[in-house]
Amino acid sequence: MQKRVFGVAAALLVSTAAQAQSAGDFVAGFGWFHLAPQDSSEPLTVNALGTSVTKTGTGASVGDADTFGLTGTYFFTDHIATTAVLGAPPKFHLTGTGSLAALGEIGSAYEWSPTLLLKYYFNDAQSRFRPYLGAGASYVWYSGVKLDPAVSSGSFLYSQTYGTALTGPTTAKLSSSFAPVINAGFAYNIDKHWSVDVSLSYMWLSTRATLTTQSQFGTVTSSTKLKVDPIISYVSIGYRF
Repeated sequence: MQKRVFGVAAALLVSTAAQAQSAGDFVAGFGWFHLAPQDSSEPLTVNALGTSVTKTGTGASVGDADTFGLTGTYFFTDHIATTAVLGAPPKFHLTGTGSLAALGEIGSAYEWSPTLLLKYYFNDAQSRFRPYLGAGASYVWYSGVKLDPAVSSGSFLYSQTYGTALTGPTTAKLSSSFAPVINAGFAYNIDKHWSVDVSLSYMWLSTRATLTTQSQFGTVTSSTKLKVDPIISYVSIGYRF
């Protein structure tokens, strides 16, 4: 009887250990991101006819976005791991606020933000439940920047002084940057291969939006700094190799 009990206990121990994430393991994950910007913006500054004017009361807001993502986590030790984060670029929509609110949606762009995180996993390598903390950085750039007609026509530059003289075809560019990231979450090991991962991240992200308008008086540039600062939630299924 004692031998049987000992055998069952040993089998359970082996089974539990098989569910571990330990040194040398690689976990591939696939899941869903939700990005919730904690956004703010500076007033629009317009450079035209050799002068620079800041239009107080102007602003913009960035909407939430969703996309699917891929992660790859390699364990250097039982507790220390690095995670690479990739995925389809989410599409963000920009809406005018303040005196630009009447424009509605200003435009949209796709955000690319591959990220590298260094994580510390708590609990021992045999635990099913393993919370973690992480920090790292992302390099962010944008593609597919598209302006809505009210902006692409330059009509936002209409004024009582110049009328439509400063309006004209308008293009936009968003600056690239490095963005620090902090991360917290947990992994729950279902069996020796499959796991579920849930996490929250915060990214310090800002970009400068520059609008270039070809008017009858020459080139007009308008710019503003946007703070996006998204809170990013991620739920994924992982497979351990």
